[in-house]
Amino acid sequence: MDHVMNLTRFPTPAPAAITSPDSYDDHRDQGTPLIIDNGSTNLRFGFASSSTPHFGPNAVAKYKERKFNIPLLLFGDAIDAESGAKSQTRTPWEGDVLLNFDALENALDYAFITLGIDTPSVDHPILMTERLSSPLHSRSLTSELMFEQYSAPSVAFCVDSVMSFYHNNLQPHKSAFDSDGIVISFNTASTSVIPILSGKGIMSHAKRIPWGGSQATEYLLKSIQLKYPNFPTRVTSTQCSWILQKFCEFSPDYPYLLRTLKHPLNLRASERVIQFPFALPVVEEKTEEELARITEKRKEQGKKLQEIAAEKRREKLIQKENDLKHLLDLKESRGQDGKREWNHTLQSEGFDDDAGLDETIRKLEAELKKARKKDEDVGDEVMEEPSFPLVDVSDADLDEEGLKEKKKQKLMKAGYDARIRAKREKERDKEEREAEEKKEEEERENDLEEWAGKLRKEQEALMNRIKDRARRKAALSDRKSALAQARMKNIATLAADDRVPKKKRKAGGEDMFGADDADWAIYRKINTAAESDEEEDMSQLQAVEQKLLAYDPTFTHQNTHASITTQRSALISAFRPLYEEGDVQGHARIHLNTERWRVCETWFSPGMAGVDSAGLGEVLQNVLASFPDSDKGRLVKNVFVTGSPSYIPGLIPRLQNTLRPILPPEMPLEIVRAADPSLDAWRGMADFAKTDEFKYVSVTKAEYEEWGGERIKRWWGGNSNSSVTV
Repeated sequence: MDHVMNLTRFPTPAPAAITSPDSYDDHRDQGTPLIIDNGSTNLRFGFASSSTPHFGPNAVAKYKERKFNIPLLLFGDAIDAESGAKSQTRTPWEGDVLLNFDALENALDYAFITLGIDTPSVDHPILMTERLSSPLHSRSLTSELMFEQYSAPSVAFCVDSVMSFYHNNLQPHKSAFDSDGIVISFNTASTSVIPILSGKGIMSHAKRIPWGGSQATEYLLKSIQLKYPNFPTRVTSTQCSWILQKFCEFSPDYPYLLRTLKHPLNLRASERVIQFPFALPVVEEKTEEELARITEKRKEQGKKLQEIAAEKRREKLIQKENDLKHLLDLKESRGQDGKREWNHTLQSEGFDDDAGLDETIRKLEAELKKARKKDEDVGDEVMEEPSFPLVDVSDADLDEEGLKEKKKQKLMKAGYDARIRAKREKERDKEEREAEEKKEEEERENDLEEWAGKLRKEQEALMNRIKDRARRKAALSDRKSALAQARMKNIATLAADDRVPKKKRKAGGEDMFGADDADWAIYRKINTAAESDEEEDMSQLQAVEQKLLAYDPTFTHQNTHASITTQRSALISAFRPLYEEGDVQGHARIHLNTERWRVCETWFSPGMAGVDSAGLGEVLQNVLASFPDSDKGRLVKNVFVTGSPSYIPGLIPRLQNTLRPILPPEMPLEIVRAADPSLDAWRGMADFAKTDEFKYVSVTKAEYEEWGGERIKRWWGGNSNSSVTV
């Protein structure tokens, strides 16, 4: 297929970088706060004095290297370096809940080693993120890990999106943080809405929906699998995550967009083509001698197969001719015996009555005629006339063996005579066909346009006949259709046929159906399978189209019946273009069009993906409804979006169209995105850890030993005031 606009190939993954641990000398015995952003996708960690953190995929794998038999503990990108380690990958998170604390411990070990910490304990205050409305036991077990395993002096927990808001709205000249706004955090497994007034998160009014980047990625993967059920390459969640970030976008007005994409040209213009890796088939080049030898071998094999098929056709033809001869002889002997003896003879031959015998003879004659027409070798064979010396000898002059041989020769003679007749019929048909072809050639040479128009009309008539037949079959399959009801009426009429008196019918009198030719017309009307001319119409249609393809330059394969019937609508063709058979490169492409917007729309309508939850617009409306207009105006004046999915284009216009109708016209609305949605949460935590307030919100080791892991300190950036989520 030539249409490859907006074609993008998957980037080649870069090899995992080998990093050496940092120097710990600058932080030794300094008590520099340690910042850990424990995200579902990425782990970001570093000292508060650093400008940027270390980060990598938050996943670990325990793997035993086979070559040297060495056990390995791999973290992040290093897992991709060992193909066998991918199946052993584990993450600390299960959805949006921190559950796998063994994996968390392994990830923290990696972080502390990378930071160069070589002391028996981690002698640094720790500020660590947690999800909005995290279960209390998750925080308790994390605190236990920090204090018992690493002997940290203090630990504090915060909500990552609030700290991202803090970093982007921090005003250095002010002594206290007092910014207002509403935070929309697009996380891996959820999306949360947190109102902030006077620099304090109102966690009691925060809401969360169970839809995030991972669910959107899986939804995109299922959409691709549904659209391409036989895709030659396995599409992974990692690839779908890249597609989501690269090609998907929010639509300001999704219903209007769908109405626009109903036009095939608009749908085609909106598509993005993704080229997956593929391998071209290796074609073995052969020498001319090898090709000639293979061609000769194929000819010999084809000749043998033709001979075998011809022999089988002859055997079947002779068998049918013998059967027909036997039945004709049986029919001729009908008047020689009484009625009882004749019925007994019919039953011994497997017939119920004379009509069954006549029908079998009629079928055999039709099959023989058809077989003789299909036998291509009859006209080409040079048949020598065999001799049948016993046919004309009287039965009285022959013994028992002679009579058997005479009967055999009579059957052979009947078969030979039938073949001679078939040969003559074929020669006559050939002469007629040649005359018709010559006449047609003269018409074509004299006026090509008129000849082509005549054949096009014939093609159209045949296609209409085939279409009407298909429509009739479809109508008959619906018992409520007018055609099906007329069929039932005809059946009822035949059942009440009065050509045979009622008393005679009850006594088992002879059924007169078929005595009149009109009966068979009725039979065709009521019999859904009686379409004997369908094969003949198709054969004739193919012959007409072959002539048009050969001589009419304006008639192409797109005009043939096969192309017209198999051609899908323009909209479906634009939705998923087809590639020719054998196009390996084309079959390894995915065409994205409506999926680009449908996947993103699920944040506002999770029901599209089968999730029973309110959408982001409804949640925002519920949160804002909890505040008076004065506070609502302070919130919507700074709508702050963060998280990696906030990079997706079109999000801010979509939120504008969602919030503007539910706000008073005079109320200002401003939506901003975090300067760096991926790292601003960590930077905000580093900013906060440098303030004097940090030590007052941290739980010290002494407080842990006194009160246990459930010890909580209420503060504006933590979970202490959160309510039950939706």
